[in-house]
Amino acid sequence: MIQTVSELTKQIKQNLEEGFQHVSVIGEISNFKPHVSGNWYFNLKDSNALLCCTMWKGFNNYVFFTPQDGIKIIANGKITVYAPRGYYQLDVKSMKPAGLGELQSAFERLKQKLAGEGLFDHQYKKPIPSFPQKIGIVTAVDGAAFKDMINIAERRYPAAELIIAPARVQGSGAAESIVRSLKVLNETDGIDVIIVARGGGSIEDLWAFNEEIVARAIFKSGIPVITGIGHEIDFTIADFTADLRAPTPSAAMELATPDKNEILNLLNDFLISSRHRMNFIHNQFKKRFGKISASYGFKAPMDLVRRKSQIFDNFIYMLFQNMERKLLIKNNKIALLTKSVENHDISKTLKKGFVLVKQDSKFVTRSVYFNPEKSTLLRFYDNDVFIGPNEKR
Repeated sequence: MIQTVSELTKQIKQNLEEGFQHVSVIGEISNFKPHVSGNWYFNLKDSNALLCCTMWKGFNNYVFFTPQDGIKIIANGKITVYAPRGYYQLDVKSMKPAGLGELQSAFERLKQKLAGEGLFDHQYKKPIPSFPQKIGIVTAVDGAAFKDMINIAERRYPAAELIIAPARVQGSGAAESIVRSLKVLNETDGIDVIIVARGGGSIEDLWAFNEEIVARAIFKSGIPVITGIGHEIDFTIADFTADLRAPTPSAAMELATPDKNEILNLLNDFLISSRHRMNFIHNQFKKRFGKISASYGFKAPMDLVRRKSQIFDNFIYMLFQNMERKLLIKNNKIALLTKSVENHDISKTLKKGFVLVKQDSKFVTRSVYFNPEKSTLLRFYDNDVFIGPNEKR
């Protein structure tokens, strides 16, 4: 029986696809090519064979890492035949690294590559401002790390304004989400420093911060970036490219903000030292005057003494007037700075009878933004009150 090429290929396709509907294959990735369509094309190989693979966009959205040549993976899928070319391929449905060692190898390869390009060099690190007016935050807003950072900012430096750029920090698409949030904050006016943060987790959970696109976005940022990712023992590629690395998200907010109590103590110390300095200058002039007035030249010609004494009295009077005026100006400035810091204390404002209105985890700052159909959290000085949408009607 003579068959056409199409007939024979169709028969082979049917036999292969029916016989290999569920397979798991371990191998090393090579020639990985992400297509503009979102599909992935690559090969799996070992020392003796090579297998062509395809992973469609709908499935690769669930892969938490970006595949790289040289990584050994376990791929699950089915065998299909591509009739126009006459070859078989693995239609991959899911994949994972063959072990933690593979992720660590990918980590070391990218670290070595970026270090070679100078992305970790100290000369490119931007200084962190001492008194930031606006702090940008890139993190998941539903996490405990975000709440901890908010509490620390309110306690240490309530004068700072927090600009939140929510991002996915785990799983498929997390790296792209972090990059987008960094771009948004860099395009926002007035931001002094950015914190990129995430709570603790496994190496797989933190892998988004080991992606090359995240590392390059942090390095490219025109605003200083502090990273607070995982726990103290966790290091990611993002930490190396950041301008400053903190061991935890809470520590990152502490590094970004001064302590208001330290500022008040500094102002108080300045006031005390200024007074001591003024007293010292006064005593020095008094001693010099007493020494001069007791000398022989001042005892004989009494008229000269009186005349010089009057001139000196006028000089002392003007000196003290000038010192008192300067001291008054310094005291006024210190009082204004102290009052400014105290006025930004949220708890004092609430204690006066004001209430903060919150919907969808955001504060409602204008009546036009208030939605009576949504649940509302009213924050009083002594407690929070939750009102459901039906209670407001």
